Amino acid sequence: MTRMKILHNPLCSKSREALALLESRGPKPRIIEYLVHPLSLRDLQALRRRLGQPVRAMLRDNEDLYRELNLADPTLTDTQLLQAIADHPKLLQRPIVIDGERALIARPPELLNDWPR
Repeated sequence: MTRMKILHNPLCSKSREALALLESRGPKPRIIEYLVHPLSLRDLQALRRRLGQPVRAMLRDNEDLYRELNLADPTLTDTQLLQAIADHPKLLQRPIVIDGERALIARPPELLNDWPR
């Protein structure tokens, strides 16, 4: 059985809430502090496939950096957007929980109540 992982920012209240919820349900997930250990472009591409959502769902569009880098530009490709996240990990939406080949952006953390089932 694959151990669940959480892409976690300990300074984020939603990330802390998601981690607490996961820990209350069973074995402690593997914690990946993605700001300390950024994901590569290849890792982000695999994560996008697990999420099954558009790349833009992975972006924190409320960050100043999002505006500074003009990431709202609709002509940007998925690869360009993922590269921006690889270069600037704080742009990655959080928290993200990974369970095998599935992943979930756990915002709000209550989304974990019905996942994975």
